[in-house]
Amino acid sequence: MARRHALVKQLLAVEALGSTTVVCTDKTGTLTRAEMTVVRVWSAGVAHAVTGVGYAPDGEVDDPAPVRALLRAAALCCNARLVPPSNRAGWRVLGDTTEGALLVAAAKAGLDLAAEEAAAPRVAEHPFDSGRKLMSTVHQDSAGGGCRVYAKGAPQELLERCSAADRAGERRLLTDDLRAEVIAANDAMASQGLRVLAVAQRQVPDPRPGQKAAESELTLLGLVGMLDPPRPEVSGAVADCRRARIRIVMVTGDHPLTAEAVARRVGIVTGPAPTVVTGTDVEALDEDGLDLLLERPGELLLCRVGPEDKMRVVVALHRRGEVVAVTGDGANDAPALKHADIGVAMGVSGTDVAREAAVTVLLDDSFASIAAAVRLGRSVYQNIRKFLVYVFSSNIGELGPIVAATLAGFPLVPISAVQILAIDLGTDVLPALALGAEPPEPDVMDRPPRSRRERLFSAAVMGRILFLGGIQAIGVTAVFFWHIHASGIPWADLTEDDPVYRKAVTMVHAGIVLSQFFVAFAVRTDRQSLLRVGPLSNPWLPAAGCLGIALMAGISYLPPLQALFHTAPLAAGDWAVLAGLGALVLAAEERRKAWLRRRGPAVPEGEAR
Repeated sequence: MARRHALVKQLLAVEALGSTTVVCTDKTGTLTRAEMTVVRVWSAGVAHAVTGVGYAPDGEVDDPAPVRALLRAAALCCNARLVPPSNRAGWRVLGDTTEGALLVAAAKAGLDLAAEEAAAPRVAEHPFDSGRKLMSTVHQDSAGGGCRVYAKGAPQELLERCSAADRAGERRLLTDDLRAEVIAANDAMASQGLRVLAVAQRQVPDPRPGQKAAESELTLLGLVGMLDPPRPEVSGAVADCRRARIRIVMVTGDHPLTAEAVARRVGIVTGPAPTVVTGTDVEALDEDGLDLLLERPGELLLCRVGPEDKMRVVVALHRRGEVVAVTGDGANDAPALKHADIGVAMGVSGTDVAREAAVTVLLDDSFASIAAAVRLGRSVYQNIRKFLVYVFSSNIGELGPIVAATLAGFPLVPISAVQILAIDLGTDVLPALALGAEPPEPDVMDRPPRSRRERLFSAAVMGRILFLGGIQAIGVTAVFFWHIHASGIPWADLTEDDPVYRKAVTMVHAGIVLSQFFVAFAVRTDRQSLLRVGPLSNPWLPAAGCLGIALMAGISYLPPLQALFHTAPLAAGDWAVLAGLGALVLAAEERRKAWLRRRGPAVPEGEAR
């Protein structure tokens, strides 16, 4: 029961993604690979390149001596661990990938991580939180006595807590010029799409200083720039979302320049001047100001934002009537995931809290999976409508001849209740199920999201049912009365056992079955021609339709079934006439689709054209 409930929940989540109008996406791990690699270390005004990729400590630091103290401090201020290769996998990180990259860089600089930890054992820690945007650890200082604090975090936040900077081993007062030099170095790396961390230290007499004491009067050691390459499949997924009129808002804790550089690489930002707003700016806005910000057209990047800001953005988008999908991986993302229409948690890097708060989980953490789910969600909704059009159009075809016979005063029914059951519970069932497995249409991501006001039985759906069913009804009614008239027998002389009447009702029955065979192909697309998707691209559909026709042939020719359904054998010419009637339905629907394509692109119900 629980598994069934979970499956239904996932199906509903996928269907809801099809109506998404805004995606608020994180950067690290969703747009990028979450495979951090330190590529540059800046200290004392000099940038040192770092070679090698991944978590294997293969590579080197250009002139490592001046930055060994920096990388030693960064490595000691980490909780992650490098796991050596095994038969199953290569080098990997147990813990935060950013910290893993720092450990690898320290190893490339020639540091023995185990020996360094043994020489400076940790005695206290002030963990990272999104408010401070940094963390610090306290270690015994065997060389200088007392204890030493090592801190790492966002450069802007850490720089505010520094009073000095290390210049080639010499402690210098952090003047305005020196501060500007550090900021310029940070901006230069961030503009290249690098995630930048600052590293600092200080001497303390107390082995367990308070957080405020430990993280003040620090000495800046330098900056570390890490590259997290974008996922190769993301650019195409972003382009798909743009074509689908889905707005993508990057919500990240990274530096604005880093966020913009990555956003440009993956296609989220294409214009010259995107709107870039920091968490501080968001906090300063009231509800009206936030609404005005989100109403601005164009590209929007929210940087250095906290969980509270993320949730406020989601709530504000809801006020505008948007259908919002939000990605998150941390426990502090849970409120935003819960408030979103579709909360999307990361399956690889996400916490248990995030996964519980979300309605769907990405097993590969990739943004491309979100775009694929939107495509699938739209397809699911369309397939439900195709199913409905197919089933109800046959009901119109069944009802039409009965109404016409009643109005004309014909004494018998053109199709019996048993025959109607044979259609609804027999020949129509398998093609309807095959339509449920219909692959997405080629232009499914070229349409705008459907409106929240759009109903499943919309005016367009009802019109299509009446159009297709009406052609069927007119066709089989004409065939029935044509056959009766051609016999020359007065209506009043006909009985249920009369061969003429039995053949006429058989032609009505077979006419509906053959028409539905062609209707199944006609409803496979909403606007595109059947020739574009290919008649055999869903092989289950022609197989199901042929099985239904075979069943109809059995009802027409097998004596036991003839007795049960009061039918008669049909000649080859009769089948040809009925096949022509079905082909007419398909041709009329193709003509209608061509007219729709000439009118212009699709517009969701409830919106003005």
